[in-house]
Amino acid sequence: MTDNAGDRVPIDAQSIDAPLSNAAIFLVVTVKDSAAAFKAVCDTLGGVDDLVKTVGFRDLGARLSCIVGIGSNFWQRLHPEARPKELKPFAAIQGARHNAPSTAGDLLFHIRAERPDICFEFERLLLLSLGDGVQVEDEVQGFRYFDARDLLGFVDGTANPNGPDLPESTLVGSEDAQFCGGSYVVVQKYLHDMNAWTQVPTHTQEQIIGRTKIDNVEINDDDAPRKSHKSLATIVDEQGVEHDILRDNMPFGRAGQGEFGTYFIGYSRYLWVVEKMLQRMFVGAPEGAYDRLLDFSTARTGCTFFAPTRRMLQSIAQAAADRASGNNG
Repeated sequence: MTDNAGDRVPIDAQSIDAPLSNAAIFLVVTVKDSAAAFKAVCDTLGGVDDLVKTVGFRDLGARLSCIVGIGSNFWQRLHPEARPKELKPFAAIQGARHNAPSTAGDLLFHIRAERPDICFEFERLLLLSLGDGVQVEDEVQGFRYFDARDLLGFVDGTANPNGPDLPESTLVGSEDAQFCGGSYVVVQKYLHDMNAWTQVPTHTQEQIIGRTKIDNVEINDDDAPRKSHKSLATIVDEQGVEHDILRDNMPFGRAGQGEFGTYFIGYSRYLWVVEKMLQRMFVGAPEGAYDRLLDFSTARTGCTFFAPTRRMLQSIAQAAADRASGNNG
């Protein structure tokens, strides 16, 4: 008999540090403007942890988890009394050659497991609970590709924080004590032009990414005239402190439809860190020297959410449900 609690119970909802998985579903919905829809959503949010346990107990080794992110507009409906300091809608970016659009999204459900069927079953029951009060804006089924590579052939997520650096980089602290333990979440769906990318010589691909393709060794481009994706995505503040984010990106695609992509999802203690990273990628550093990866990868969506702690989510959802019931009663 094992003493590892992770082998005996499913992972709590809202666990930012849940292990990277072999399968995932990224589900973004908007909530319809009706009392019935609001009540159904509140009841569902309050029961997400129970649903994780219900489905997760079918195979504890599948390590099912789900993180709920709440968008700025819906947060105002759900919990108007207070809001995280940095929470706001995704800010669209207009670069000289490439744009990062802002798209609709009230709620994000980041569903992870070692088995795609477990993810599917959780999503099926989740949507059944939400009912017709929500509109699905985006739904992506991701998969782990070989040794954590993206479809462009490079290892993804190497710079992720680990150990004690993980909560330090991803969880809100005393700077916003009321929402301590929560995390800002930014998602974007990128589609790749694989035909164009495969025509690029490997050494040029490596210069664009900032790492070698086969063995994933970082390339020093401090003296290069054009910074790599790796360097543009590295954020250092005015005091010289580097700020990490947690990426749980996943490839997705339909080869028969010519669809190949990466779903970017970044968890951060500070929203400004992700915003600065995207500004550097799309606008350039210096301005005009944008991320050359964008010549082959097009952003199709962009949403910002805040993922509260499990207890905070349950408390907010219960209070909102009670308020809705009182208004209807």
